[in-house]
Amino acid sequence: QGRQLKQHDFSSQIFSLGYCPTGEWLAVGMESSNVEVLHCSKPDKYQLHLHESCVLSLKFAYCGKWFVSTGKDNLLNAWRTPYGASIFQSKESSSVLSCDISTDDKYIVTGSGDKKATLYEVIF
Repeated sequence: QGRQLKQHDFSSQIFSLGYCPTGEWLAVGMESSNVEVLHCSKPDKYQLHLHESCVLSLKFAYCGKWFVSTGKDNLLNAWRTPYGASIFQSKESSSVLSCDISTDDKYIVTGSGDKKATLYEVIF
């Protein structure tokens, strides 16, 4: 059984979200192309704007220091937690529908609309 603790309202439909392993931050990917990063216990909030279309997937690195988002705009973005400084960006040939990060934070994998899975090595 689950018990609702808190609810946040947004100005756009939520397509993806991720909970930071440190327990401090929640990242929300929206139809509006924005990513919002909210602190779980304080009012701190950051709005990130690099996507040009809806944000389809989101995943935090296991260390919690960075996260990735993917979108209908064919982009994979890597961001610093929480304020969203861009670490790197990669453009694929189709919408990037899903993503995951290896448990050692060394690899990112994406799944795209053109039926391809792409593996990235993290080198930052």
